[in-house]
Amino acid sequence: MSTPAPWVRTRLRTAPLAALLTGALALTVVFLAAALPRAQDRGADGALHSFLRTTGPTATSIQVTAAVPTTGDPSQQLDTTAARLTDTIGPVLPLDPSGPVYGRRAGWARSLGDPALDRPEGVEPEFAVQYQHGMTEHARLTAGQWPGAAAEGEPIPVAVSEATARTVKLTLGTVYDGGRSVQDRNLEKLRPQRIKVVGLYTVDNPSDPFWDRFGCALTTCMNLTPSSGPGDPPERYWYAVALTGPEGMSRIADWGRAAEDYWRMPVRVDALRADRLRETSYGLAAVTTGPVGVKTSTSLGRSNVRITTELRTLVDNAWKRQSAIDSLAYVGPAGAAGVAAVVLCLAAALTAERRTTELRLLRARGASTRGIWQRLLGEGALTVLPAAGLGALLAFTLLPTPRWLPAAVAAGSVTLLALLAFPVRTALMLRVEASAGPSGRRRLLAELGVLVATTAAVTQVVRRGVAPLGEGVDPLLVTAPLLVALTGALLLARLQPALIGLLARWAGRRPGAIGFLGLARAARGSGPRSRPSMLPLLALVLAVTCGAIGSTVLSSVAAQRSTVARYNIGADVMVGAGSLASLPDDFVAAAERLPGADVSLPVWVDEDVVLVTDGNWSARVNIVVADPVKYAKIAEVAGRGRFDPSVLTGPVEPGGPIPAVVSSDLPKGRLDLRLAGGEAVPIRSVAVADGTPALNGSAGTTVVLPLSAVTDLMPRFGSPHEWLAAGNVDDTAVRALAEKHLGPPAVGTKPGHQVRTRAGEVGELAKDPLQSSAERRFWVSVGATALFALLSVLLTLFRAGPERAATLARLRTMGLRPRQGLALILAEALPHALVAALGGALTAVCCVLMLGPAVDIAPLVGASDPTGLRLTAAPILQQALGLALLAALAVLAETAVTARRQITTELRAGDNR
Repeated sequence: MSTPAPWVRTRLRTAPLAALLTGALALTVVFLAAALPRAQDRGADGALHSFLRTTGPTATSIQVTAAVPTTGDPSQQLDTTAARLTDTIGPVLPLDPSGPVYGRRAGWARSLGDPALDRPEGVEPEFAVQYQHGMTEHARLTAGQWPGAAAEGEPIPVAVSEATARTVKLTLGTVYDGGRSVQDRNLEKLRPQRIKVVGLYTVDNPSDPFWDRFGCALTTCMNLTPSSGPGDPPERYWYAVALTGPEGMSRIADWGRAAEDYWRMPVRVDALRADRLRETSYGLAAVTTGPVGVKTSTSLGRSNVRITTELRTLVDNAWKRQSAIDSLAYVGPAGAAGVAAVVLCLAAALTAERRTTELRLLRARGASTRGIWQRLLGEGALTVLPAAGLGALLAFTLLPTPRWLPAAVAAGSVTLLALLAFPVRTALMLRVEASAGPSGRRRLLAELGVLVATTAAVTQVVRRGVAPLGEGVDPLLVTAPLLVALTGALLLARLQPALIGLLARWAGRRPGAIGFLGLARAARGSGPRSRPSMLPLLALVLAVTCGAIGSTVLSSVAAQRSTVARYNIGADVMVGAGSLASLPDDFVAAAERLPGADVSLPVWVDEDVVLVTDGNWSARVNIVVADPVKYAKIAEVAGRGRFDPSVLTGPVEPGGPIPAVVSSDLPKGRLDLRLAGGEAVPIRSVAVADGTPALNGSAGTTVVLPLSAVTDLMPRFGSPHEWLAAGNVDDTAVRALAEKHLGPPAVGTKPGHQVRTRAGEVGELAKDPLQSSAERRFWVSVGATALFALLSVLLTLFRAGPERAATLARLRTMGLRPRQGLALILAEALPHALVAALGGALTAVCCVLMLGPAVDIAPLVGASDPTGLRLTAAPILQQALGLALLAALAVLAETAVTARRQITTELRAGDNR
């Protein structure tokens, strides 16, 4: 007696291609589901690390200071305290393995009264004395020796940098007397102290974290004396830090009137995780003001222990920024996930329809629904589980990140859906057939439930807006677009048969039967159903809607960045004279000829003008002189300082007041301007405009004068101070022209001209790693949505392919030509995709109109003012037309495959298709 073959092995051998395609689909979907949260974690962690690195090592460290002990070895006490701090703080926060930076510093600096030293404005240079452990390992001695011991009463041996010695004109081996600091002029007289320069050093790597915020020990800094009033303006003087050795630490307090020990405990930035920012903030609070801080203060055995850090503020700001961006960035992935889920359900439904005859035969032979379900579950487990495991393994391998739970949950959920979709669909189909009850009422109730949920979600989002910062991802904002798309798909599913039926009736009155036959089949649907399946339509509408919303977000971000850049600059291009005082005329003439410069405007600016009235009221204002017509165009482009130029273009009586546009905070009527040279210029306010594109910021107190009315004052103003332009001017071209005529640009403290362009400003706004990561997620989501939409089209075509091929074969026996067969397939398949594309576009428009004002994209833009979504046609049309094009290409490809099938193969004896 032979043993029957196992069910799963028989089924896999019977349909190996179907099993292979099922496994490929499961692998793709599970890989994307597991990869998305891991990619998000990697992007968020990288953005956090980049953000913290830009603040410098000191800002990301724990700062500990304490009073100087009166007994014991100072160097050994510093080392012991550093070790205790590491043991106490290390278990709470990840400390950098480079170790702490610590030492002793003076409370005040002293001036050096040697007349041979450099004095920029007659003020004596000042020096502070400091010891930092490990300085000999981080600096290179170039002359003399490192400071050693010095007896009481002898000068303090110090080492200074070569740059400091060269700038201040210090001499190696010279002793300098220390006087009172200009910052300490009101305090008691200090005891006489002297320093001796015994060594010169240089630092090969000034960016070494060891020297962070210690720049005055590497070079000489320029300080300003305190100002006591208008008659005593601040004066510049040199300030530097001189380093002493461990033997001279006891003398630091004598030099600075006080001293303190300090320790900088650097936190390992790369070990911080974006998903644990709250825990990190709690840990920082515990170290600074909580139980760990109390334990640290009491265990050190020192007085006046203070523990501070800037890192907690940085972490809290990073958490707020990440929460604000995540609320937007999850919209795209949620749409892709919704389309993927529909595609899996569509694959299960089409597979169930394909195997309907087989399953009915099993039921007729006595198989129970439970037994069939268990066999189908085992069949799916052998195809889905290995593919899903491979997809998850690839995601975990290619995208390493410490957090694994979200990716595992996402992969497990998708695997469970892919595994159960076909058995559950089959069980439901068999149950409906057994009961033979009507399903229209249940469908209507389900659709009404979706409509109610959509209305509630949209109303709540519109009413309250997005969840506040720090509250994490807003679930309503994420699900509202999906619910709107689902509602649109349900409505479209009700209307689609009627719409296509109208087209079929119209085609029936036209000559030829191909169009009518294709549209009639499209309206009727294929397979055993009497109406088209809703799942393909739902997948396509979701794909278009979610893709269009994602593209709209990206388009709005790009447009808003351009607007913000123009506002920040004052135009599309700005060239400022900077330290050059004015721009040469040959540069202005050459700049006007730059390609793309639609409006070219030279501007004269005077920021040292006093405005007075008859009532002796006065205020300091900024004068802007320019051509009023061009200036108004530039102001319109910049979005600040708008006014009607006609108020400044009228004739001016000789000797009469000059028409002016003034800020709203200035008096109206006749006014007088007092220039720095003493000239008095009468003006009369003819319009009000706050802000000006010629000055950064709002520049609230401004007066705009027409160029034609101040010709007598032009010799005083000289050449223009700024050049503004509107238009698409090439960034590289304007910078090259400016460097040719004006020399090198200003870099840091180096003097020179300034160039700002819209393209450069947009690039600066887009540099934020967190914003870039969110934008990449949107692009990946849009691509994944398009991929799943294409899969839904292909699945639908493959399901109807055999039946369509048999129909074409029968029609060819009646004289149907191949070209007519192609037209028939297009007429049958394309209406569904076109209706879905149109419905998805309309749904996306409704979604943006309803939810757009409540969605704040300012965190993605890099701006501070709230900004909603902009409804633009381009991104929505791109998604709709792109889907229609994909559907057309898929239909053409499927038709090419169908056309190669032989008529004798399709017209088999006993074929019931």
